[in-house]
Amino acid sequence: SKPWYEALIGAPPVLDEDTGPWRHVVWALPGGTLLGIHEHPSRTDSGDAFNEYRIGLDHVAFSCGSRAELVAWAERLDELGYRHGGVQDAHYGSGLSFRDPDGNALEFFAPPGS
Repeated sequence: SKPWYEALIGAPPVLDEDTGPWRHVVWALPGGTLLGIHEHPSRTDSGDAFNEYRIGLDHVAFSCGSRAELVAWAERLDELGYRHGGVQDAHYGSGLSFRDPDGNALEFFAPPGS
């Protein structure tokens, strides 16, 4: 998934190390947030896929300052050819849902009235 995230974020990772049993790739996002992906090749069944209905992670959401920022992210996803669900508005805010190549559920989210 490294090339996919690198294209989405528009920057190379700040850490990319292979320790043998696993690989760590980490990006520094605006505002001081770190996003890391880890690969565990000796422990992962290649036929397995992410499922938000199992115990564990449901999805990861990234905060946006405005709905306009969500629209800009939707345009960026379109430019990259990444499928998404479009900007969806609700009383609690607006979101833009999509998945990475491993099937992990991701979202950009803006609070209501932003």
